[in-house]
Amino acid sequence: MGFGTASKKVVPRVPLRHGEGNKDHLTSFGGLAALSLDALSSVAYGPEAIVLVLVAAGTSALRLTLPITLAIAGLLVVLVVSYCQVIAVHPDGGGAYAVGKKDLGATVSLLAAASLVVDYVLTVAVSLAAGAASLASAFPSLTHHMLAMCLIGLAVITAVNMGGIAESARALMLPMVVFISAIFGVIVAGLVRSHPAAIVGTAQPVHISEAIGAILILKAFAAGCSALTGIEAIANGVPTFREPRARRAQRTELMLGGLLGVMLIGLSVVIHREHVAPRGGVTVLAQLTAGSFGTGWAYYATNIAVTLVLALAANTSFGGLPVLMNLLAKDNRLPHLFGLRAERPVYRYGVVVLALLAAVLLVAVNAVTDRLIPLYAIGVFIGFTISQTGLVRHWYGTRSPRWILRAVLNGAGAVLTATAALVFVASKFTSGAWVVVLAVPALMLLFSRIQNYYRAVGVELDLGRFPDRPLPAKSLVIVPVGDISKLTEHALRAALSLGDEVIAVSVHPQAEQAAAFRNKWNQWNPDVRLDSLDSPHRSLVHPIVDYVRQAQQDNRQIAVLIPEVQPRRWRYRILQNQRGLLLATVLRASTDVVICTIPYRLTTR
Repeated sequence: MGFGTASKKVVPRVPLRHGEGNKDHLTSFGGLAALSLDALSSVAYGPEAIVLVLVAAGTSALRLTLPITLAIAGLLVVLVVSYCQVIAVHPDGGGAYAVGKKDLGATVSLLAAASLVVDYVLTVAVSLAAGAASLASAFPSLTHHMLAMCLIGLAVITAVNMGGIAESARALMLPMVVFISAIFGVIVAGLVRSHPAAIVGTAQPVHISEAIGAILILKAFAAGCSALTGIEAIANGVPTFREPRARRAQRTELMLGGLLGVMLIGLSVVIHREHVAPRGGVTVLAQLTAGSFGTGWAYYATNIAVTLVLALAANTSFGGLPVLMNLLAKDNRLPHLFGLRAERPVYRYGVVVLALLAAVLLVAVNAVTDRLIPLYAIGVFIGFTISQTGLVRHWYGTRSPRWILRAVLNGAGAVLTATAALVFVASKFTSGAWVVVLAVPALMLLFSRIQNYYRAVGVELDLGRFPDRPLPAKSLVIVPVGDISKLTEHALRAALSLGDEVIAVSVHPQAEQAAAFRNKWNQWNPDVRLDSLDSPHRSLVHPIVDYVRQAQQDNRQIAVLIPEVQPRRWRYRILQNQRGLLLATVLRASTDVVICTIPYRLTTR
């Protein structure tokens, strides 16, 4: 259940200089690096997703890429404005989860939480897989090593985030600036040139399988909306910003929206102008890069920058999911250990669990981006829809100035994102979307069961009510001993200071050994009673456990004090007898006595 309260030893500290207390939190620009790379880097696969859907109707259908992108940019504006509102209304973070819990009820908040967890795990996997694919476009010899590259990148990002989100932001600023500069370079050079500088990849035959119609356009719109993933991370991670947190987070959200919108439209204009179609062995962005810069050093440098940022975009999840898991732990919907953090604002259990889940997913799909994106966007757009709908409910309840305009804006956004989610589920269900359809309810059930457990434990512990006053009781301290030494003397001295009565207990397989040990004990004469236990089967743990159970029948407060040798060097610890640890584990599982361990620290080894 975790402790109801926690206390820390007060240690005098040198007064902090101005601004020093915020050094482990994010500035607005740092937030752009730490929490927005996922959204910014999605320009590498968002426009391509539109092209891949439209080409099913032939190359002539690719002319629709630009208008569809403009529609997506319009939705981006709505979402950015909405998440700025979410930040203002919920400055403690949580995004769609916080909105759902406050305005739409417990079930919807569970749906939001489950969707966000799926989104964050898939963000890591998609980012790393897309980065590996981009690198393989420039260096085809790496095509067969994409999974290994993904896992290595995952290990590096995890290690960086274990040091804190501010540390990760500092490490990501330069790659982010290089990436944005490279994308704008591709756009400007592509628009200035009268014809492509170079063409890469191999031509692929186009098999027309669909006609241009509303369904195709909806599918292309939904696929292109994958470029909007990640814009919710800032609203989820508001607590990681410096004060004033809400204002800094809103500023970061607006910067993200402006950069992402310009890059999406710019790349789509170049695609439309150059009639870019999918080619074998390269991404659409690699084709645009070759068309703008040729296939010289700038081409390879841009592909490496894109690869690096796509891989590092996984950092968005490491900034958002641990904070969300902390909120879920506070609401008793996840184990309380996810609410623990280091001295720096790092929820390390959340970081580790995210890394493990992403690694399993990457191995399961062999780091293939196309197998991940159908799963990826569903959770994202469920979260979008919940946050938009919750804001409509919020404005209706508060009736603040211009609430009707705000409600209409959020309502339109909710309709569009819900449509995108439904199209993804319908069109990609057999391609893997069924996994998310099963995973989200399973996570909701898990959160609910954990909450029920904590609720039942709270009832049994009478949390929120005053228990009976504690009354003093006679105490007995039992000390397992195996020999007479400084370790034994150290343990008995501590036991005599703790309890009213102290009994030393020794276990012997043969009566002769028990008699010999008692003679030595009497010669030493520590003025402590010794009880000898028989153990014909040479078990040292179970006879002591049975003895403790028998002693419990006297209605005394019993403590078992287990002495252990503590070597000075950690490498020698495995050489020590581990029976004390085993005894403590068995006692904890089968009795309700107080279990104490007292170390005897060696000075030479």
